[in-house]
Amino acid sequence: MTKPKTQSPAFLRSPCAVASTLDLVGDKWSLLVVRDLLRGSATYGELQNSHERIPTNILADRLKKLEAAGLIAKSPYQEHPVRYAYGLTEKGRDLSDVLRAVVRWGTKHIPGTIALKGPPVHSARGRKPAKGLR
Repeated sequence: MTKPKTQSPAFLRSPCAVASTLDLVGDKWSLLVVRDLLRGSATYGELQNSHERIPTNILADRLKKLEAAGLIAKSPYQEHPVRYAYGLTEKGRDLSDVLRAVVRWGTKHIPGTIALKGPPVHSARGRKPAKGLR
């Protein structure tokens, strides 16, 4: 009797964990969206108003990609017109350690960089930022 073959996930470049992670969040904007969600931003407008001012077309694209990758989930908070609040899944929250490491490296090796403190620029209606990058 032969064992059933297990299917390997389809890797974009290789099964290397670094390459595969970068395939999900290695672009210029995705980790900044995750950072802002960790800090308490939740709506499209709040995410768009981050310090880096992500262009709207790119933000919409990244939110779709992050949701498809299982890193974020959306839920409607308004019906007419439908508007969504975004939140990190467990898989997305697990990126907080990665972001902390990037902050440590950046503040050590890139003169003048800082770790953002406090709530996001436009915090969401009384919600506290998620534990992570406060």
